[in-house]
Amino acid sequence: MKKVALGSTGIVVSPLIFGTLPLGPLQAGLSAQEGGRLIRHALESGVQLIDTAELYGTYPHIRHALEGYRGDALIATKTHAADGATARAHVERALRELGRECLDIVHIHGARLQNPFVDRSEVLETLLEMKTEGKIAHVGLSTHYISAVRMAGDHPDIEVIHPLINRNGMGILDGTAGQMAEAIDAAACAGKGIYAMKALAGGNLIESARESFAYVLSLAGVHGLAVGMLSEQEIDANIGLFSEGGAPDTDWAALESRRRRLKIMDQFCKGCGACVPACTNHALHIVDGKVALDEAECILCGYCAAACPDFIIRVV
Repeated sequence: MKKVALGSTGIVVSPLIFGTLPLGPLQAGLSAQEGGRLIRHALESGVQLIDTAELYGTYPHIRHALEGYRGDALIATKTHAADGATARAHVERALRELGRECLDIVHIHGARLQNPFVDRSEVLETLLEMKTEGKIAHVGLSTHYISAVRMAGDHPDIEVIHPLINRNGMGILDGTAGQMAEAIDAAACAGKGIYAMKALAGGNLIESARESFAYVLSLAGVHGLAVGMLSEQEIDANIGLFSEGGAPDTDWAALESRRRRLKIMDQFCKGCGACVPACTNHALHIVDGKVALDEAECILCGYCAAACPDFIIRVV
């Protein structure tokens, strides 16, 4: 695959970035060995940046993938902490579980934060402290808000932005796909590294995966795209798509026919409502004492699964 510069960070990576969310307990629940095998296959095929988060539960998968690996492997993680002490604990755990002395990128995990620089000011301060300590190389922001991308583009301490963007604008919380694209372009012109997420809107656009990937990759300012992949076939097809040669139509016909959904074991639901505010797209509601899903609004992010105290929600 070709290599691209991630803004002004000095990081040069392949445009295909391995998104690990689907591997972990919030979604497919693959073992560390199986998930690690897939990540390792991607690394050996030219992928360089692995995207994860404290919430994802995929550090064991990544560590397994990196055992004995001598090629380039960069790691971006995220902290959803609301205070500095918890953010520090999240970063320290990532370093320990990944066996690293420094993380390449640590994002404020701010999907639902309209103004993360007010709501997570203490977290940003802590991440910058840890950068001076040599534990973080670059500080970033992960967001579903156009306004937050604009603020991050102007913020001197944010070097990388991980925004939600797809051709339907599904999951963007304060505007359209066109408006998000404009904000991304402006941030990239300011020197920020941009790697996008949710190009398939959590699987809702999988019937037109190639077209949907091409839309995001064609946007001015997008340097890379994080894609969740659950098989060698998916990895190989995406590598082909992101490379000059492309991938066979037969491979894509099978991949684009796949469907994923949010499974709620409602017979065990106690109606506590913890999942409702965790949903970034307002797809969950409590109806008659049980959680109910509006499938048309769900982007299969899995955040509700992380919030459920009884572990009865999963993306399958």
